Amino acid sequence: MDKLVIEGGRPLSGTIQIHGAKNAALPILAASLLSEGAVQLRNVPRLLDIDVMLGILSRLGCKTVHKGDTVMVDASGADSSHVPEDLMKQMRSSIFLMGPLLARFKEVCIYQPGGCAIGERKIDLHLRGLQALGAVIEEHDQQIWCRASRLVGSDIHLDFPSVGATENIMMAAALAEGTTVITNAAREPEIQDLQNFLNAMGASIMGAGTDTITIKGVTRLYPCDYEIIPDRIVAGTALIAAAATRGTITLTHCNPSHLVSLLHVLRRAGVQISTCNDIITVSGVGRLKAVERIVTSPYPSFPTDLQSQVMVLLSLADGVSLMKETVFEGRFKHVDELVRMGADISVDMNAAIIRGVPRLYGATVEATDLRAGAALVIAGLAAQGKTVVEQVYHIDRGYDRIEVMFQRLGGIVSRDAPVLKQLDLA
Repeated sequence: MDKLVIEGGRPLSGTIQIHGAKNAALPILAASLLSEGAVQLRNVPRLLDIDVMLGILSRLGCKTVHKGDTVMVDASGADSSHVPEDLMKQMRSSIFLMGPLLARFKEVCIYQPGGCAIGERKIDLHLRGLQALGAVIEEHDQQIWCRASRLVGSDIHLDFPSVGATENIMMAAALAEGTTVITNAAREPEIQDLQNFLNAMGASIMGAGTDTITIKGVTRLYPCDYEIIPDRIVAGTALIAAAATRGTITLTHCNPSHLVSLLHVLRRAGVQISTCNDIITVSGVGRLKAVERIVTSPYPSFPTDLQSQVMVLLSLADGVSLMKETVFEGRFKHVDELVRMGADISVDMNAAIIRGVPRLYGATVEATDLRAGAALVIAGLAAQGKTVVEQVYHIDRGYDRIEVMFQRLGGIVSRDAPVLKQLDLA
């Protein structure tokens, strides 16, 4: 397994461009199955999860090409609605294929999806939404079969504003008969991006970004050329790293409006921030202040995907902070690793009490999931001495060569890859 080796204690500085959003690209790649020809997507990051999704699409009969940051998907030859078990187990986002495959083939077979072990993430909201559109669902062992002779628009209320369920329903309803209205829909920017992509193919959808989305079904969708939005979580990770290392950086090709909750927290901690169009500059010179209370919640509240990274920042702040996690019950696994580096953090159920310490110290730590891994890289950059982060494949699921991103900002980060793997890649 690859490792990241970090020599910490250097303030980050410089300018970088933020790559495309993983959480927007994955459902959009799935939605390309609805097109009658080749779709071209720009600003697609090179990530492990993207590779898995493209692998699934290829196994379903699509032609795919990923060159630079551009992906071409030609789904005209797709001939299967059975998602391969081996690939589905690698990535939870493979669940996004349910809606478009059901809409195209009137049936789909999937397996329980894999992904990061950050708590129970049921797919019942996905299944209920598809049932409301007319699907009949059967479960056999680990297989889930969805069938529908026809999909018909319906009023669907989500008990929780699930991003994945909202997107699956949108994709299935785009080709359903009549109108579908989703209430208590997720409001994330990635939902808006999916709406814009589907509309670019000829769909009729409005309301994404609010809690009510209306989809008027159409009979056909067509090829288009589309650019993925920048990744707000990658941008947030870089901003937090700059503040934690007491550095100053500038991000380009990002959207400050997608990061309002994070920028609010950083300002409360004493970070200096300026924004202009698609540019954000932050400066974390001097020791920062504790933030009394942060609660993760669906967008536009503070994102669970930045909880672990901000915890690193708070572990170095002056005072006591409280972090409450309300989205995933298993998302404090990074705490033990940070404690090994000298952090003073205690966990009580779904709350973490963070008592700031003057410094962290390098150690060998393990990335237990994608965002926890990013947090440990930030901790290594801020710590004194050498840090080794193991299980880097978790991080590669959502960051396009995270070591290169921080190298460009002056961080001393290198990837230690086994010799056999280097030879295989050659």
